[in-house]
Amino acid sequence: MRRRIGILAAVAAVAALAAFPLLAGGGKAPAGKPAATGIFPYDKFEDDATCAGCHEEIAAQHARGMMAKSYVHGWDEVEYFKLALPHALKEEKVAGVKAGCMGCHAPLAFLAGDIPPKPVAEKTRANDGVACTVCHSITGFSGDTPFNFNWTIAPGDAMQGTRSGVKSPHHGIAVNPFLGTAEFCGTCHNEKDPWGQWVKATHLEWKESPYGRKGIVCQDCHMTRAEGNPAPDAGGAMHADMRTHLFFGAHTKARLEGAVEVELVPAPATARPGDTIIVQANVINQKAGHMIPTGSAEERVVWLHVEAIDSEGKVFHLPVDRKGFEGEDYTISSPGTLAYQDLGEIMGLADFKGLERDGDVPAGDRIYRLPYLDPQGRMTVAQWNTKSFGPDYRLPPLTAVPETFTWKLPKNVAPGPVTIRATVWYSKLVSSVARFLEVPEDEARPVKMAETVATITVGD
Repeated sequence: MRRRIGILAAVAAVAALAAFPLLAGGGKAPAGKPAATGIFPYDKFEDDATCAGCHEEIAAQHARGMMAKSYVHGWDEVEYFKLALPHALKEEKVAGVKAGCMGCHAPLAFLAGDIPPKPVAEKTRANDGVACTVCHSITGFSGDTPFNFNWTIAPGDAMQGTRSGVKSPHHGIAVNPFLGTAEFCGTCHNEKDPWGQWVKATHLEWKESPYGRKGIVCQDCHMTRAEGNPAPDAGGAMHADMRTHLFFGAHTKARLEGAVEVELVPAPATARPGDTIIVQANVINQKAGHMIPTGSAEERVVWLHVEAIDSEGKVFHLPVDRKGFEGEDYTISSPGTLAYQDLGEIMGLADFKGLERDGDVPAGDRIYRLPYLDPQGRMTVAQWNTKSFGPDYRLPPLTAVPETFTWKLPKNVAPGPVTIRATVWYSKLVSSVARFLEVPEDEARPVKMAETVATITVGD
């Protein structure tokens, strides 16, 4: 059985190193200060509206993406104010998440010492999320491994960027190759929790993937190149390879569709009622340079649903065959199985029994997940409360994961063609958790990632 990738246990050490990116004149940019709360007031950073004065198109792209919504996004607000913050205030072990969550979700508030920030409705600058001037003030990172917002930052007159030979009438430009590296993304897309567990490891997964070995970095997929002028009304020039700033990922339906492929081979191709066929399905992470699901994998649900539809339209659900590995029960949907009991403890709910572990996933469907386990060994969606993991049964990049479905044809299956359909579904949040915490409905709405069909013939 696959376990968490080997590198995750080997990169725990952090050394106090600083980055010194080159400036456009051959000099060196200041290393900047390591991320810490209370070191820079809000007014040290211009707001996104000011940036949009010259970079209108880029700012419009950024406003659509999750970077700009990292604090105001519905689930993130619920998770922080209903779970993380109350837990931090009552449990010393996790007290660091009170400020730590904001290191990536509201870095301006974190840097300003505005902790905890006011709720979204108060409309403070915490709402800016990962603002333009945050990323473009980051100079590097401290240590050997990027994680837990260990970036270094130097806000001021010079904006960090990757293109040389360009000028701005409003600010200086520091040519900084670091912004074009996967390590730049890793400063927030790798995370260790208070128990020392890698609860986010997207950059580390990428590093061990075929994409990482080939040097295909995060930006190549999430900031694709396109022709454009970054500042058309401020003397900017057209470039054939301007980076888009949409940062599309798991919150974008079009990005999810087609990221996974599924192959289907039923055998034998002809059968009669009472006969048994074996359906082979190969599920392939064909396009993502990291595991699927990745990031906050404790919240995500990816599952394979297989059904047969006979010539009269009757539908027969096919449960997956077991493989027999340790912890496999976590990967097969089982309605009535409860989990997430620590939510009751965090929220102070007496006699809380837990919630449906698998939400609305049909019984017997295969789930691709990494179970996060709390200190009592129960599944949790509170990543900061993760002491251990169950089996890592996710979809690695460019790898086929085989499944089989053994189906004894029932007596009432109609003669003629029978269509076998395999569908891979993705939900950003377990539906039972979403309903319980009153998260916006869209957060748990399933998205179809892949679907394929094959046909057998049933004789009289």
